[in-house]
Amino acid sequence: SIFTDPRGYFFESFNQAAFESAGLVFSPVQDNESKSVKGVIRGLHYQLPPFPQAKLIRVVVGKILDVALDIRKNSLTFGKWFGIELDSESKDQLFIPIGFAHGFSVLSDIAIIQYKCDNVYNARYERGINIYDPTLDIYWKLATAIPSISEKDHAQPDRKSDL
Repeated sequence: SIFTDPRGYFFESFNQAAFESAGLVFSPVQDNESKSVKGVIRGLHYQLPPFPQAKLIRVVVGKILDVALDIRKNSLTFGKWFGIELDSESKDQLFIPIGFAHGFSVLSDIAIIQYKCDNVYNARYERGINIYDPTLDIYWKLATAIPSISEKDHAQPDRKSDL
């Protein structure tokens, strides 16, 4: 619930007991924040064991399309993606479990995103999947905005069958 009054608002952005009562195991150890401009696409990122990460994503300013791609080999939804618009007005969040690659596109002029991770970043175990992999067919909802992608993300390979 979001509580508002003339001074502003208050809401609880994370509650460990609520996660546990929903049967979710999630103990964050790292908070990250990024700021991006309209048209930026970041992703699709994940980390290999022993450093896989579950993430809780929320938008502090602006609006994004947040995407989670199932990379669990034995999953019925392997290779399928889910996308949802998140914004700073609704305060909705997306939990991305271990076994999913994550990315987002910025739909507003700017977006500030915060995400809690249950494992630390480790560059050696970091991997990515190309956002334009034709087998994924992700619609990033950028309309007329010109996509802006880092060289690192642009160079990521297409989804591999050996994920």
